Amino acid sequence: MPMDIRPLHDRVLVRRIEEGESMVGSILIPDSAKEKPQQAEVIAVGEGMRLPSGERCAIDVKPGDRILFGRYAGSETRAGSDEYLILREDEILAVLA
Repeated sequence: MPMDIRPLHDRVLVRRIEEGESMVGSILIPDSAKEKPQQAEVIAVGEGMRLPSGERCAIDVKPGDRILFGRYAGSETRAGSDEYLILREDEILAVLA
């Protein structure tokens, strides 16, 4: 886990899972033309949103989970040479088995 990034509240820090080079028929798709992957590995999670009662609502994902998220979800950030994405918990579509 990058020590300089700690997600707050219902935020989740993830690293995109890169796919290999793709080919359509015999045409190689260059990296610049590929869409960014929508799968990621959870690196860290916040403590959850605070309810009106003062308690915290636990987040449904944990570090190590593989998730699927929406195409335009989250905010991209860097820590050193690594790229991460910070998502709200409600931007996560599914946990992959």
